[in-house]
Amino acid sequence: MAFTVTRCGIHAYHEVLGIDPDKLRFFWVLHSDQEDAEQTAYQVEVSTSQSFEILLWDSGKVKSARQRNILCEPEGGFLSASFHYWRLRLWDQNEHTTRSEINEFFTAYPRSSGLLPPYSMNQTYMPHTSLIFRTWFEDEANRWKGVWIGDNGDKPMYLRKELHLERKPRRAIVFASGLGHYHFVCNGDPAAANGHVLDPGWTNYHRTVQYVAYDVSNILQQGRNVLGAHLGNGFYAGDQGDDRFFWPCYEDNTYVRYGNELCFFAELHLFYDDSSREAITTGPDWNLRKSATTLANIYSSETKDFRAYPTGWDTPEYVEDDTWKQATPVTGPRGKLKYQSQPPVTLHETFEPKSSKTLEPGIVSFDFGQNMTTMIRIEVSGPAGSEVVIRFSETIGADGRVLMPDPLFKQFETGVFFKYILAGNGVEILEPDFCFTAVRYVQVEGIALEEGQDLPTVKSIVSRHVSSAARRLGSLKTDKDDVKALINMCYWSFVSNLFSYHTDCPQIEKFGWLEVTHLLAPATQYIRDMESLYSKILDDIVDAQEPNGLVPTMAPEIRYMCGPLHDTITWGGAVALLPEILRFYYDSTHVFERLLEPCMRYMEYIKTKERDGGLIEHGLGDWGRDIAFGNNQANIETAIYYRCLRNIERMGRELEKTAIEHRFREWADRIYRVYSERLLVADKEFHLYAFYTSRDGPGRHDRNMVAQAFALQFDLVPAEHVSDIQRAFLDCCVASGNRIEAGEIGLKYLWNTLADLDRPDIVLEMARQGEHPSYMRFLRRGETTLNEFWQDACRSKCHDMLGTIYEWCYEAVLGLKPEAEAYRTWTVKPPLKSEFKHVKGSMECPYGLIEIEYENREEEVVMKITVLTSTTGILLLPRDEIVAVVKRKGGEPSEKKGRKIALKPGRYELRIEP
Repeated sequence: MAFTVTRCGIHAYHEVLGIDPDKLRFFWVLHSDQEDAEQTAYQVEVSTSQSFEILLWDSGKVKSARQRNILCEPEGGFLSASFHYWRLRLWDQNEHTTRSEINEFFTAYPRSSGLLPPYSMNQTYMPHTSLIFRTWFEDEANRWKGVWIGDNGDKPMYLRKELHLERKPRRAIVFASGLGHYHFVCNGDPAAANGHVLDPGWTNYHRTVQYVAYDVSNILQQGRNVLGAHLGNGFYAGDQGDDRFFWPCYEDNTYVRYGNELCFFAELHLFYDDSSREAITTGPDWNLRKSATTLANIYSSETKDFRAYPTGWDTPEYVEDDTWKQATPVTGPRGKLKYQSQPPVTLHETFEPKSSKTLEPGIVSFDFGQNMTTMIRIEVSGPAGSEVVIRFSETIGADGRVLMPDPLFKQFETGVFFKYILAGNGVEILEPDFCFTAVRYVQVEGIALEEGQDLPTVKSIVSRHVSSAARRLGSLKTDKDDVKALINMCYWSFVSNLFSYHTDCPQIEKFGWLEVTHLLAPATQYIRDMESLYSKILDDIVDAQEPNGLVPTMAPEIRYMCGPLHDTITWGGAVALLPEILRFYYDSTHVFERLLEPCMRYMEYIKTKERDGGLIEHGLGDWGRDIAFGNNQANIETAIYYRCLRNIERMGRELEKTAIEHRFREWADRIYRVYSERLLVADKEFHLYAFYTSRDGPGRHDRNMVAQAFALQFDLVPAEHVSDIQRAFLDCCVASGNRIEAGEIGLKYLWNTLADLDRPDIVLEMARQGEHPSYMRFLRRGETTLNEFWQDACRSKCHDMLGTIYEWCYEAVLGLKPEAEAYRTWTVKPPLKSEFKHVKGSMECPYGLIEIEYENREEEVVMKITVLTSTTGILLLPRDEIVAVVKRKGGEPSEKKGRKIALKPGRYELRIEP
């Protein structure tokens, strides 16, 4: 067998139960021990039966080495609510064949988008709509059948449906959605929700509502069963309560609820051994009652009275009392149903407290040693009616109590807390149902650590990290403790901001700011597989786009911002930047077709903001430098504009829309010319060589590192001036005393330029400065995640926007960098000019696991490199005369010279004399 198929999948989908388009793109990963093994052809077959007797789609034998972005578009589409199966047949260079295992996916209703959303109050109470919407009712196979139900209220509730099955189904799939968030239950089995929390993903519910699919085949049984859900508010119907913090209401009360009725909908599809099937849906035959959780505030505030908890309500044995009432069909949300294609939110690592301290009788503070997003879990025992209050913080004061350093957000100290009232029936578990926050310190009030103090006693407390379930990809370690700590700080900042969207802070804001998506994409792709999450974020952006083409700074847009906080291309440009990121890092163009028109509309809007022939300078500039100084607007915003135009040009070429490709090429060429005409100072009157100015001061030709970095990184420098601009950039570094002179936008391109110039010494000196801006300043003060700004007393200490140095760590410390789509070709540049003596890291790229280890032994450098099947690794050396002794596992060593040494697939040991 030439190959082993190690992984198969569908682009943009983390889970594959409930897929809803009629067009998919497949990918697969291969492994071979032969260095010359090459896929020369493939065949993909799709069927609705595992026997593949009748094919729904067949690619035929396609002569190609392509393993990604394989388009599947069956004539007539996929079947609705049906299992589908697909398999591969592959040929190598010797015509040997390999077959994959059979892969499965289950569809929802691919053609339902042109129909009405699920059955609602309108159809229930106005039967004549059955006639008005005749086509919807007649297309039974392709329409949603569930009913949105609730109690016409906005407080959390339990919903359940008892089922009696005459026989056990062979397969059972549930489609469900509940707004704002819900927890799915079936027969009291924790496995029913598949580990998900906070389903469904946050969207603009007026445009899109996500549904989730669950496989309960092994949970349902013959006889009595129960389906149900615990339903809470989320952002859909945000609830501040009487005494809690709620950010969108904090300043100008711009938050407007999407809906005022919590609602739930579900369909259970049962498949039997005799090929029969049936569907059970939500409707008036479901029952509900108010939850013991009486406040579900997404900003990490909940109230729960355990005395009101109906123990066992999610099991078949439970007997309903008169507190349960018949569910009511409700109007439901306006948005169309769409599959939750991004990774779900799940629980990850669990941390025990590093220390605890009794601040006064009844108040205990716990330090978990690591700031992170969490859903705290505490076990306590105490008398009925006892109240336990839990407060959260990233900072504590000198007295050990929770502290919000920013005086504008002092309410965060007093107005964010859980309140639990104990039932007094032994050990009780206190944990949130519908919220999370970033936490290092937890302050618990109304408890004691030991028995005998006439207070409830803490039996255990843990911090459970909560984040996106996107696949984990990379690891990186060095022999420098401070750099190792910096890498860890960036890691925890990133994973604590990945949910159903990419936020830049998970506690005081929780907003979907868009600049972090593209700025951090090259860094986060080393940590998690971001393809499906970024694909969903693009859907959010399209939903948020305004009629005039403007893309606002956040998506979903929970509150209206004004001025440049609403309209800034560095944020809104994500609409045109993310599709290219998906193409380059994942070799997938699945979003191009649906994003082309929104991208063009946004560029038409931005065109109205041009100044001096094509410059853009109306936004936030280099946000984060001096907090909000707005510098380098022309350099930054025009460069982003130019990159967006080039990306749309590529989209037009990929989609074979020649007129669009030519139009945007000419448009981008014009901006290219204007950029240097307006910003390049080349007359040698001010310096001995050319440089770019910022236009921050009218009539003043200043020179700073961000202006030079943007011109270089966006390929805006005419070839004859490249060496001048590099020299100007380094001079700016010297003039600053190698201090960071950049906010969050310029920072990434600062590191990229220093990586290109092979100056790790400057990067590390910048990072190690004693005063801000400085990463090591954070670490020396004991921080474990990145702060929002270069400040000591910062309001938010789990922001990831300053984390772009993580990209530099992989590129310049480990030496790894992709050169072609999805790492089909990648380079390894050993850090010979750095202070590192030992570096070890790995990265599971789309073709498999790359492994690199570097050890500098003074007299020689020893490296180990794993090159993946279907890829080429290229060793980059600084000089032609350097000799590398290369030994592939199972082969003989050989000497190689040159700046670029190509490595075929295999495991290598190398010795280099620097």
